[in-house]
Amino acid sequence: MRARYIADSVATASPAKLLLMLFDRLVMDLNRGEQALVAGDRPEANSQLKHAQDIITELQVTLNLDAWEGAPGLAALYSFAQLELINANIKGDVEKVTGVRNLMEPLRDTWREAAMAVAAAEG
Repeated sequence: MRARYIADSVATASPAKLLLMLFDRLVMDLNRGEQALVAGDRPEANSQLKHAQDIITELQVTLNLDAWEGAPGLAALYSFAQLELINANIKGDVEKVTGVRNLMEPLRDTWREAAMAVAAAEG
């Protein structure tokens, strides 16, 4: 039942809601990856960080670079985050994961505010 609910939620989500779902999961994966590294659980950290990398890849490939003037900068931020997570995963570097999380949380919050503003304007 839970899997079907999640699948239905994703399938029917607006683009803004889907973006927020991705960012929420990204931050959750980063938190879990940090915790696993601190606990010395490298297999769990690897799993969480690889999933975070998959989300960043999805954000990168769906970003329309022509949609707005800030898109190339956002693409560069995603590339930086991706490289940091790869290095963090290889080296077991919790500080790199924390750094990426510290970049992604405010970005997630900004997207949430923008989505709420659009929703409010639409009535």
